[in-house]
Amino acid sequence: MDRLTPEHRSWVMSRIGGKDTKPELFVRRLIHAEGYRFRLHRKSLPGSPDLVFPGRKKAIFVHGCFWHQHGCRISKVPKTRTAYWTEKFERNRARDEKNRLELVCLGWQVFVVWECETRHDQQLKHRILEFLTC
Repeated sequence: MDRLTPEHRSWVMSRIGGKDTKPELFVRRLIHAEGYRFRLHRKSLPGSPDLVFPGRKKAIFVHGCFWHQHGCRISKVPKTRTAYWTEKFERNRARDEKNRLELVCLGWQVFVVWECETRHDQQLKHRILEFLTC
C-alpha cells in the first residue's frame, strides 16, 4: 500500500528530472577530465542523447536502471500497480531501441552507460575511452 496520497505521489513523480542526473553528471566529469569535449542533449538527434560528440559521430546515453529496466538490483518493478509499471517500462525500452536504431541508421555509434556502472569508475572510464577512440 502506498503511504502517500495520489496527489502527493504525483507531485513527487513530477519532480524526477531527465537531465543533469547524478549518474549523467558523473559521466560528464569523467569524460571532460580526459580532455574530451561534447554537446549535451542534442534535440536534433533521435532520443536527444545525453552526450554527443558531433565530429566523431558518437553518442552516449546515461540510463537510469529503474526507468530503463537494466535488470540489476536497482531495477525492481514496484509491487503496486504492477501492470501499469510493466507496460511503462516496456514502452521506455521500445523507445530506447527505436532511438538507438535511428541513430545507427544515420551513421552514429551509440554507447549506453547504466546508472549502476557509475559505481565502478575505473572500469567505466576504460570502456568509455575505448568507445571514443575506436
